[in-house]
Amino acid sequence: MLDSIGVVRKWRLSQGAPLQGRRDMTDANPDELGRRAALEAAQDQALSLFAAIESGGLIAPGRNERDIEADIHALAAHRFGVGKHWHKRIVRAGANTVTTAYDDPPLRRIEADDTVYVDLGPVFEDWEADVGRTYVLGANTEKRRLVGDLTAVFARVGAHYRALPDITGAQLYAFARQAADDAGWEFGGTIAGHTVSEFSHAWKDVNRISPKNPAPMRGWDEKGRVKHWILEIHLVDRARTFGGFFEQLL
Repeated sequence: MLDSIGVVRKWRLSQGAPLQGRRDMTDANPDELGRRAALEAAQDQALSLFAAIESGGLIAPGRNERDIEADIHALAAHRFGVGKHWHKRIVRAGANTVTTAYDDPPLRRIEADDTVYVDLGPVFEDWEADVGRTYVLGANTEKRRLVGDLTAVFARVGAHYRALPDITGAQLYAFARQAADDAGWEFGGTIAGHTVSEFSHAWKDVNRISPKNPAPMRGWDEKGRVKHWILEIHLVDRARTFGGFFEQLL
């Protein structure tokens, strides 16, 4: 039996109090609310793509990762008009779910009790979407617990971000690692997210949630606009060689 972690559920922006000593999103640029709305619309389209992946039965035992990636590319093009992706489509199954997008593990065929994560970066009308979801095949209790914990850890890290207006990328990354540990898992990512914008955004340390980013996350981007962030949660059990991945707008 295939079970997902709530593809159709939408996580909406909740910034909390205005930023101390800084302009808020609407004061910074009259177009900022429009930018946020465009990013959310792109994400909604990406979530619809995930729903189509599920209904089409693309993720199933016996299939290999590369074939699924090719099928997703074709589905995105034919049904959603996606002509470009700002990163490659990533499907990881079984032991490969402990690896990150930066790794290049051996090709794997899905087995009946695997976890499988899918990381997509489709571009809709020049707006980037970056969404990751994990599926568990079979009835393994611990694998199902890990998949369920992905959204719980995502929510906890997001709440921590919203509670601290001056939090840095390095501080939020450290908190994500602690939240994973508190849930009984290891945090598998070398980063915990990055900025997202019009295609294609600048890829620098100050635009990542990582130990290498001491800058406040609520600073401005290279064009003087408010930064919008993707939060990535990657939980793994290395001893038992399985993991899961969840990401979307923070």
